[in-house]
Amino acid sequence: MPILPIDTGRYGTPEMRRIFEEETRVQKMLDVEAALAWAHAEVGDISKEDAEKIMAVALLKNVKLSRIKEIEREIKHDVAALVRALSEACGSSSGCVHLGATSYDIVDTANALQLKEATELIEKRLIDLEKTLMDKAARYRDTIMIGRTHGQHALPITLGFKFAVWLREIARHFQRLKQCEERVLVGKMTGAVGTQAGLGHHAMQIQELVMRRLGLKAADISTQIVQRDRYAELICVNALIASSLDNFANEIRELQRPEIGEMFEAFDVERQVGSSAMPHKQNPELCERVCGLARIVRSLSIPGLENVVTWHERDLTQSSTERFLLPESCILTDYLLFLINGIIYNLRVDEQRMLRNMELTEGRSMSEPVMTALIGKGMNRQEVHELLRKLAIESQAKNISFKDVLLENGVVSGKLTREEIEAALNPRNYLGSAVKQVDLIVEKTRKARLN
Repeated sequence: MPILPIDTGRYGTPEMRRIFEEETRVQKMLDVEAALAWAHAEVGDISKEDAEKIMAVALLKNVKLSRIKEIEREIKHDVAALVRALSEACGSSSGCVHLGATSYDIVDTANALQLKEATELIEKRLIDLEKTLMDKAARYRDTIMIGRTHGQHALPITLGFKFAVWLREIARHFQRLKQCEERVLVGKMTGAVGTQAGLGHHAMQIQELVMRRLGLKAADISTQIVQRDRYAELICVNALIASSLDNFANEIRELQRPEIGEMFEAFDVERQVGSSAMPHKQNPELCERVCGLARIVRSLSIPGLENVVTWHERDLTQSSTERFLLPESCILTDYLLFLINGIIYNLRVDEQRMLRNMELTEGRSMSEPVMTALIGKGMNRQEVHELLRKLAIESQAKNISFKDVLLENGVVSGKLTREEIEAALNPRNYLGSAVKQVDLIVEKTRKARLN
């Protein structure tokens, strides 16, 4: 009976879950055993007939998962159980199975095969999200809204600018993933403690042949295991990706609050229920799911880093943790990317509310352009800053517009005309290069995608 929500199908995409299913993993291990037999035949260690028999038999339809588990219950070793089950199915060729190999030649190389498929899928999700963010950045390049720092009104930006910032964050994650694949997607065929002694005179050639057949690189050097800094790097990259998605989802949640109401997660008004008690609720449920599951992905970085530490040439501390770490990290990262892409693609944006919200501070958020205008009239920067600070406090305390306070102040009105004050207080006049930056980022990303 399934226990974890990944197993029940609540979380995770079918494509990624399939990569880490038990049957898939066992088949990958059988693929490695088949490649090893083929390599031995290529260098003349065993006959072509024996290799062909092992290769033909090394399929789940012949090596039953139930038989592997039955043997494991008896001998208490999962890889040895797989080797025995394969040997049983190979008949007279059984003596050529697993020749010169150690368990983690099979496990680590199978890991690489699974992680290769997993990272390809995560790459695809990142590319899909890039496309969605490119479209949103271009669509809302001119949609003005208030920028916030410390949760307070700061200066105007555009919604497209916000999306463009997210866009480049995703582009960096794509680069990180591609770069770490060079170090992570490696297999090994080096035998016990890594010296290749059990593989005979053709050991290095055998390793090269096995990896070439499987479409992998060989680790340049390893002990009895591939060193776990490799897996730790991937798990940390996944944690970085999840953290960015958490950031995006958290921003959407904040902007969906009724007090702000600028953008909203899609809600099926015909059928969706927000609360079992309060019929009016329309919760940012998917964004909250992203934020919650991102915590799990981040937390996996700790045991991932702990696994780098190994007694001598190998111990078993990594084995149990990695049965959780590798599937969970990849399944949840892929799922979070799938979720956030749908969330952003289907976002509802209230542009009029954005404009109204800019008026909440009655012009005080435009104090910097007023300061810039006064400095342009020859005033001292520090003196102007202190003057406008006091005038902003006066505007808030007396609940009158910043414009009126400025017009009533003799220093300000003596330097700036009404038209100049109004121009300084117009948010559209103080977007700087925001729109141009959006265009440049979209074009940069488009070129990168073409390359």
